[in-house]
Amino acid sequence: MRQEEKEGRIELAEGLSKGRSQMCDYSLHSIKSRPAKIGDKLTVRDFGTGTRGFAASEDATVAVCVLPGTELAFAHEVERLPTRLWPWHDGPIKHKTAIFRQINKDKVAAHHDALEFPDGRIALLTTLDEGQQATVLQLPAEPKTAVEAQSQRRVAYIA
Repeated sequence: MRQEEKEGRIELAEGLSKGRSQMCDYSLHSIKSRPAKIGDKLTVRDFGTGTRGFAASEDATVAVCVLPGTELAFAHEVERLPTRLWPWHDGPIKHKTAIFRQINKDKVAAHHDALEFPDGRIALLTTLDEGQQATVLQLPAEPKTAVEAQSQRRVAYIA
């Protein structure tokens, strides 16, 4: 593998582009952040930016940026905020594991960070109750094809 190609793959895997982290949702770009690591203990937190994300256990003011495909294990069944529109969606999701995904990638003014549960249900991260704890079980494998690389690329809408 040529050195340029290797550096490009490393840049993609680390989520860096032009010196700016592309791993956190755009609404968390003003928050100090770091990439997720295997074994990280994360807490769902409202950062006051209009969305929720994962905070580092060692510092609640640091957003932990998770790549699509990362596997997470929650300490308890996952609780969501109550909704008035769809009350049947209220209540816990009866799973403790999920895979981090990004959805609505083609929409600028939409939340993108989501969790996919074993039953196929997808919940936006911003709809989860604050304070829930999760552990990073596994990071996504290094992409080997352009399609895999695209699926792991984070949306980066910056005004």
